[in-house]
Amino acid sequence: MSPTLTDILVAAESLSASERRELVELLLDKLDENGESDATPTFSATWRQEVARRSAEYDAGRAETVTWEEIQARWQSRRTR
Repeated sequence: MSPTLTDILVAAESLSASERRELVELLLDKLDENGESDATPTFSATWRQEVARRSAEYDAGRAETVTWEEIQARWQSRRTR
Protein backbone atom coordinates (compact mmCIF):
# COMPACT_ATOMS: atom_id res chain seq x y z
CA MET A 1 0.00 0.00 0.00
CA SER A 2 1.37 3.41 -0.90
CA PRO A 3 2.09 5.99 1.83
CA THR A 4 -0.82 8.09 0.59
CA LEU A 5 -3.26 5.18 0.84
CA THR A 6 -1.91 4.36 4.29
CA ASP A 7 -2.52 7.96 5.39
CA ILE A 8 -6.05 7.84 4.02
CA LEU A 9 -6.72 4.53 5.77
CA VAL A 10 -5.45 5.90 9.09
CA ALA A 11 -7.68 8.96 8.69
CA ALA A 12 -10.68 6.80 7.74
CA GLU A 13 -10.19 4.59 10.80
CA SER A 14 -10.70 7.65 13.00
CA LEU A 15 -14.21 8.17 11.59
CA SER A 16 -17.33 6.85 13.26
CA ALA A 17 -18.92 3.70 11.86
CA SER A 18 -21.63 5.69 10.11
CA GLU A 19 -19.06 8.06 8.60
CA ARG A 20 -16.97 5.13 7.32
CA ARG A 21 -20.11 3.58 5.83
CA GLU A 22 -20.92 6.87 4.10
CA LEU A 23 -17.33 7.11 2.81
CA VAL A 24 -17.55 3.63 1.30
CA GLU A 25 -20.83 4.48 -0.40
CA LEU A 26 -19.37 7.72 -1.78
CA LEU A 27 -16.32 5.88 -3.14
CA LEU A 28 -18.49 3.20 -4.76
CA ASP A 29 -20.70 5.88 -6.30
CA LYS A 30 -17.61 7.60 -7.75
CA LEU A 31 -16.51 4.32 -9.33
CA ASP A 32 -19.92 4.00 -10.96
CA GLU A 33 -19.82 7.62 -12.20
CA ASN A 34 -16.42 7.05 -13.80
CA GLY A 35 -17.46 3.80 -15.46
CA GLU A 36 -15.03 1.85 -13.31
CA SER A 37 -17.61 -0.36 -11.63
CA ASP A 38 -16.62 -3.38 -13.76
CA ALA A 39 -13.49 -3.71 -11.63
CA THR A 40 -15.45 -3.87 -8.39
CA PRO A 41 -18.48 -5.81 -7.23
CA THR A 42 -21.79 -4.03 -7.53
CA PHE A 43 -24.10 -3.79 -4.58
CA SER A 44 -27.83 -3.45 -5.05
CA ALA A 45 -29.78 -0.83 -3.12
CA THR A 46 -31.42 -3.67 -1.21
CA TRP A 47 -28.06 -5.08 -0.12
CA ARG A 48 -26.78 -1.63 0.87
CA GLN A 49 -29.90 -1.14 3.00
CA GLU A 50 -29.39 -4.53 4.63
CA VAL A 51 -25.74 -3.73 5.41
CA ALA A 52 -26.77 -0.37 6.86
CA ARG A 53 -29.49 -2.05 8.98
CA ARG A 54 -27.10 -4.67 10.31
CA SER A 55 -24.40 -2.08 11.00
CA ALA A 56 -26.84 0.13 12.89
CA GLU A 57 -28.04 -2.89 14.89
CA TYR A 58 -24.43 -3.75 15.76
CA ASP A 59 -23.58 -0.13 16.64
CA ALA A 60 -26.61 0.02 18.95
CA GLY A 61 -25.50 -3.15 20.73
CA ARG A 62 -28.56 -5.13 19.61
CA ALA A 63 -26.78 -7.57 17.30
CA GLU A 64 -26.03 -11.06 18.49
CA THR A 65 -22.37 -11.68 17.81
CA VAL A 66 -20.37 -14.90 17.71
CA THR A 67 -16.67 -15.21 18.48
CA TRP A 68 -14.25 -16.66 15.97
CA GLU A 69 -13.65 -19.55 18.37
CA GLU A 70 -17.39 -20.36 18.38
CA ILE A 71 -17.48 -20.31 14.58
CA GLN A 72 -14.50 -22.66 14.41
CA ALA A 73 -16.05 -25.02 16.97
CA ARG A 74 -19.34 -25.15 15.04
CA TRP A 75 -17.50 -25.84 11.81
CA GLN A 76 -15.43 -28.58 13.41
CA SER A 77 -18.57 -30.12 14.87
CA ARG A 78 -20.29 -30.20 11.49
CA ARG A 79 -17.19 -31.48 9.76
CA THR A 80 -16.85 -34.49 12.08
CA ARG A 81 -20.50 -35.63 11.81
